[in-house]
Amino acid sequence: MKYFDELKRTMEWLATQPQAMFVGQTVAGPGTFMFQTLRDCPPERALEMPINESFQMQFSIGMALAGYVPISVYPRQNFLLLATSDMTNMLDKIPAISGGQVMPKMLIRVAAGPDAPVHPGHQHVGNYANAFRNLFTTIDVIELNEPEEIFPAYKHAFERPDGRSTMLIEHGNYYNLK
Repeated sequence: MKYFDELKRTMEWLATQPQAMFVGQTVAGPGTFMFQTLRDCPPERALEMPINESFQMQFSIGMALAGYVPISVYPRQNFLLLATSDMTNMLDKIPAISGGQVMPKMLIRVAAGPDAPVHPGHQHVGNYANAFRNLFTTIDVIELNEPEEIFPAYKHAFERPDGRSTMLIEHGNYYNLK
């Protein structure tokens, strides 16, 4: 079982779920290392977004409120920071604001970008898992360090009955190493 193969298998399983929709940058076509895990998913399950991280998060929240379970894909944590206000002040607070009546479930798929074989620059390889954990009260943050963690973590995040959102952090360096 390899890291990349488990991600690809997991994305293909998610694509079979009627409420699931991949939303983000390079979900419908190549451009980042994450696309290769989606390349065999049906194109109607992917909605390509412009490079506007905040808008993407707001759009994904709207989809979750409408009953979808969006898998909002951000290839780099560094750029997910641009959507931090939307996650902490909207997605994370909707359950409190609604007195627990509204629980928009979303999977936030993000990576700590690979730094090999070529280092892409420091603005592409950050890992802010601990910072995100400290910001959120209703969004779980899960780091995927081993291939065997991938499918169970995504399956739990998608099927969880409590309606909570989950941030799943992949490691780009592991795509070819593990």
